[in-house]
Amino acid sequence: MGELLVHQFRCRADNFGLLLYDPVAKLCASIDTPDGETIWHELDTKGRQLTHIFNTHHHYDHVPGNEMLKERTGCTIVGSKNDAKRIPGIDELMEDGDIYEFGANKITMLETPGHTLGSVCYFVEPDKILFTGDTLFSMGCGRLFEGSAELMWQSMQKIRALPDDTQIYCGHEYTLSNAEFALEVEPDNLALQQRAEEVRSLRRARKDTLPVSLATEKATNPFLRSDSREIQKKFGLEGQAEIKTFSATRALKDQF
Repeated sequence: MGELLVHQFRCRADNFGLLLYDPVAKLCASIDTPDGETIWHELDTKGRQLTHIFNTHHHYDHVPGNEMLKERTGCTIVGSKNDAKRIPGIDELMEDGDIYEFGANKITMLETPGHTLGSVCYFVEPDKILFTGDTLFSMGCGRLFEGSAELMWQSMQKIRALPDDTQIYCGHEYTLSNAEFALEVEPDNLALQQRAEEVRSLRRARKDTLPVSLATEKATNPFLRSDSREIQKKFGLEGQAEIKTFSATRALKDQF
């Protein structure tokens, strides 16, 4: 790992607040702003000055603190060009593959539509950190509020292509319920059984279940595992296009 520090804390009912800090360049970014006052408190506690906000999408529980924090700190708000009209106070517009220089670090925007049409993830190098917002959760993925299953499946493939040791931070603590669903569709997956038990233990201790490695997600997340024969068999889709299994999995999760 490099010099970057990630501070994760709870906001609202089940959102994660996330502060990315470069102690060399003295840069501090909030990934989304679920609750401005909570983020302000965490900044004060850590003794850090907010310099940036990186928004993953426009939903009400991800941008409400934008303008308040910008007014207090003069920070730069970064977001997707596709979502510019829906992100309050946006300054810097990025597109898929664009790189933002954050001190000596590079933050690449990945357009990952599905949850919303403007949803993005941020991949940070050299530390290999991925902020996924509501696109990918541990053992889950976001509901398809605007995009199609096809769009979300393409987004899943973009995430799958990243290095296995990428550390994933997402927007909500949904892991326990996601684990129960994952076991419903792939009960014989040993890695999933082990991860589910780990998650139950963490939640009993009131500890967070994130971050998690991409390798673990590729072994346990049904939305990254549409090539699994067990999952395909559950839906009677053996040998068919993986998008059909993904779509069936997402539809079942909507009813779970």
